Amino acid sequence: MSLRIVVTVKYVPDATGDRHFADDLTVDRDDVDGLLSELDEYAVEQALQISENSDDDVEVTVLTVGPEDAKDALRKALSMGADKAIHVEDDDLHGTDAIGTSLVLAKAIEKAGYDLVISGMASTDGTMGIVPALVAERLGVPQITLLSEVSVEGGTITGRRDNDAASETLEASLPAVVSVTDQSGEARYPSFKGIMAAKKKPVESWDLSDLEIEADEVGLEGAYTKVDAANERPARTAGTIVKDEGEGGKQLAEFLAGQKFI
Repeated sequence: MSLRIVVTVKYVPDATGDRHFADDLTVDRDDVDGLLSELDEYAVEQALQISENSDDDVEVTVLTVGPEDAKDALRKALSMGADKAIHVEDDDLHGTDAIGTSLVLAKAIEKAGYDLVISGMASTDGTMGIVPALVAERLGVPQITLLSEVSVEGGTITGRRDNDAASETLEASLPAVVSVTDQSGEARYPSFKGIMAAKKKPVESWDLSDLEIEADEVGLEGAYTKVDAANERPARTAGTIVKDEGEGGKQLAEFLAGQKFI
């Protein structure tokens, strides 16, 4: 028996960098370094753990939608241990929102063939967290989201979802879509051997025509959500210094009250 796992990953701007909007109010990706979304590393890790703990023949494919540099995210996942990668790249994808992205992902997943799709709980740039559910809806399969523990056995995926009050155990028959949280287990660090092996692993490149998607279904023109306006964050100003000459406590209280902190 074989199990085909597709892990959706995203190439995102480094959160520690100085990020800006471009003239069309999309993220200016040329102005900041990018990397594999940290939350997606947990999804890759869970796929690899399922593969290592399974008696079946498991194939782990990582899939991303993005510009040329998005291959860096795929290489990171391959160096962690994934078997192969798929990169969907097309100029007409620029400005695609979450709904459009879910269309592209679903079409690519169907074309690749799958039994299980694993995603991170959200991307570290958009942080919307809705793409796994949208993909499951488009594929017409069950979804189990926000899992902190995942296992597969006998055509069934089981997961544990934790919240503030309780933990739930959820099950679904394959094929299915799941998303995992940052509590699902520390993602492994690529070894030197893994990095070298990743260079020989196959990376397929597809565009919209390969997925039979029209340009007006995606991109800025096809987006259901857009940024209408954005202003740069004001520069940090010097703080207020209170010199305690007997009235420090009173001045501090007045300042806090003036800022409506108390």
